[in-house]
Amino acid sequence: MKTSEFDYDLPAGLIAQEPPSERGTSRMMVVHRQSGTFEHRRISDLPEYLDAGDLLVVNNTKVFPARIFGHRQATGGKIELLLVEEVHDSSFINHHSSFSSSWDCFLKARSRPKVGEKLELADGKIEAIVLEVRGERITAEFFSESPLFDILEEAGYPPVPPYIKRDYSTSTIPLVEMDKERYQTVYAEHRGSVAAPTAGLHFTDELLDLLSGKGVGRREVTLHVGPGTFKPVSVETLEEHVMESERYSLSGQAAGEINSVKSTGGRIVAVGSTTVRTLETAAMSGSIEQGEGRSTLFIYPPYEFKVVDVMLTNFHLPKSSLIMMVSALAGRDLIFDAYKEAIKKEYRFYSYGDCMLIL
Repeated sequence: MKTSEFDYDLPAGLIAQEPPSERGTSRMMVVHRQSGTFEHRRISDLPEYLDAGDLLVVNNTKVFPARIFGHRQATGGKIELLLVEEVHDSSFINHHSSFSSSWDCFLKARSRPKVGEKLELADGKIEAIVLEVRGERITAEFFSESPLFDILEEAGYPPVPPYIKRDYSTSTIPLVEMDKERYQTVYAEHRGSVAAPTAGLHFTDELLDLLSGKGVGRREVTLHVGPGTFKPVSVETLEEHVMESERYSLSGQAAGEINSVKSTGGRIVAVGSTTVRTLETAAMSGSIEQGEGRSTLFIYPPYEFKVVDVMLTNFHLPKSSLIMMVSALAGRDLIFDAYKEAIKKEYRFYSYGDCMLIL
């Protein structure tokens, strides 16, 4: 299929810049695949659409404050880094600092640094040496007197995506604190993501309790979300696109319950695209298997889902792998009709926006 078939025009004003004032109040478009019809509801209405015996599966990854600012020691030029994933390589430099680690990072700067160049970050709390330069990405060794994550919690900023306009150099503390709280699910547990599993942002503890009280089970998987999830597909045909790998894990207990629900006729309700990718990756042999690894699974039409029956998801960017995934589940034509309806009804789009329930 052509990538251009998954393009659409979105008025800029519909891109949500902040979450709703209260978590759990987002609008929810319900897409009925069999009838091809839509309903306009709220996320609080979700229990009406799930039954006892269904299993809700969520991604419990935790976003960390991966964005840090600083300057180049040699020139004083300003830089911004987005830490993506720690790199383990014994050949990297040892240093006199108490703590050191190597990271793959995105870099924003007026010009590319050179290998060996030193960077000063987080108001001098972190020093870094550039080990490798790959376009807009670098590998750097970080040195500090305190654990890196402790410094990031104090001096790092939430890694909200670029379509959410933030200038943290001038932003007020309340805005930063809002992003730290709201760009995180209420069940986040395992640190490692540089982007939130955004369909999960709609859930409150109260909504989860309502679902549990109705007999809807819940299990958690972990997929640490990287920038590749949201990267637009830039090649001409879908078959040419390669997904950036992301770390995932799925416990034996979760695998056993998912397989049991499937065998007894219950539905697997996946919250978000990252949960879908984890489940479908773990079921490559036919049934869900426990384990951990890296997923490079790219789901696009036509695709036969092995595990997922129902999906809760946000509204996605044009030509993204995410809109291709939901098109594989519901059909491209129905999804694009739904998106036209969502634009007409002025739903809020993307990470802080409203959601869609695909039945």
